[in-house]
Amino acid sequence: MEFSIKGGSPEKQRSACVVVGVFESRKLTGPAKAIDQASGGYLTEILRRGDMEGKSGNTLLLQKVPGTAADRVLLVGLGKEREFNDKLYRDAVRAAMRSLLDTGAADATVYLPELPIKKRGIGWRIAHATTVVLDSMYRFDRLKSKSDAPRPSLKKLVFTVANRADATAGEEGLRRGLAVGHGVGLARDLGNLPANLCTPAYLADQAREIAKAYSFKCQVLEQSDMEQLGMGSLLCVTRGSAQPPKLIVLQHQGGKKNDKPVVLVGKGITFDTGGISLKPAAEMDEMKFDMCGAASVLGSLKAVGEMQLPLNVVGIVPTCENMPGGTATKPGDVVTSMSGQTIEILNTDAEGRLILCDALTYAERFEPDIVLDIATLTGACVIALGHVCHGLYANDESLARDLLGAGNDAHDRAWQMPLWDDYQEQLKSNFADMANVGGRPAGSVTAACFLSRFTKKYRWAHLDIAGTAWKSGKEKGATGRPVPLLTEFLLQRVAAR
Repeated sequence: MEFSIKGGSPEKQRSACVVVGVFESRKLTGPAKAIDQASGGYLTEILRRGDMEGKSGNTLLLQKVPGTAADRVLLVGLGKEREFNDKLYRDAVRAAMRSLLDTGAADATVYLPELPIKKRGIGWRIAHATTVVLDSMYRFDRLKSKSDAPRPSLKKLVFTVANRADATAGEEGLRRGLAVGHGVGLARDLGNLPANLCTPAYLADQAREIAKAYSFKCQVLEQSDMEQLGMGSLLCVTRGSAQPPKLIVLQHQGGKKNDKPVVLVGKGITFDTGGISLKPAAEMDEMKFDMCGAASVLGSLKAVGEMQLPLNVVGIVPTCENMPGGTATKPGDVVTSMSGQTIEILNTDAEGRLILCDALTYAERFEPDIVLDIATLTGACVIALGHVCHGLYANDESLARDLLGAGNDAHDRAWQMPLWDDYQEQLKSNFADMANVGGRPAGSVTAACFLSRFTKKYRWAHLDIAGTAWKSGKEKGATGRPVPLLTEFLLQRVAAR
């Protein structure tokens, strides 16, 4: 898809389709009014007949509108004008894309970014329109011998700006939107690949490709390296698997040499059977998505590379499989983490925290400013928050507020959960420093409390994305979240400096 920014009157655009908005009560937006005037009230008559009411998500495609140079005009419902906001704007762009992809139009000129939204400039509007477009066009059919979905004819999209002053901000917004969209696309691709293809070694290869493309440093630690480091917690998870584990480290040195980096740590369980604590067979195929935390880190680093952010960012991905077998870790086993703390394994299906805790200890060597870990960690988080927002835990309130704000701005929201010492009681063990589970009550909270024991030396936050990283059912597939939140957080740190 080719994107560009330009201005101009909608009725004069020589395009396969011009896209304009209509509010409820049949109120035309400025660009729609221009077309209506040029056509001698053609749109007003269409609306008067009730063919389009302007409700959010509604569309109406018109052919050869009099007085216009475009082949088609697409009217998109925006909802009530006084209620128009971020969500309705994104919904309008998504609705427009659904209609455009059903036409034979090879290009389109979209006037929706000109719509005013409170506290959202033209750069934000174009960036979000771009990510929605890329998300709408995403397909994962590389493993099909013959795709069952026709390839869209749409090849070029033009976003309009009202004046020359907006063009610079619009171009910057487009650049950011493309970077985030490409990062989301990579995260979705990695999540959607089956576990026989997306192995720990495959993730390491992907990291090397990112490093080569954007001049990052890349280091891949092998099992022997992890043994020397004393990563007994991480290694206990991989014992039943034939796939060698990897610890992937990507470094972007975009800031000053001595600036402390932001470290992103992503859970990379490429397939999770539960180990000896075997999961039920139903929907176990979805456990290929248990590496979506790792995918979000790699996707975010790709976006960072595209934007060449002036910030030091480190990505750490502990990755392995969790399989049963004669050598697999058993419930009741006690292991020693890299930090020296011992862990009693009461449930081998609580493995994500076991690989993350050693990665969080490893992160100390970078003397980080902030560490964020991202993980499809607990089913309990899905029960608590459903599939709408991520669960957020943090040992620093200002960091939590920054992440919540970034999530709101990126429309990739999180909700802060408690990280109180009261919950630590559930992790007590008679035989080790801690147990790896604390029982059914507050399962997402106690998982975060477990991780917090390995993050005493830096500001840290944890995103539990078990409910948001993928969809089930008819639309089954990875979402690419929380790449938008992570990249927005990094962008805001750059802006704050």
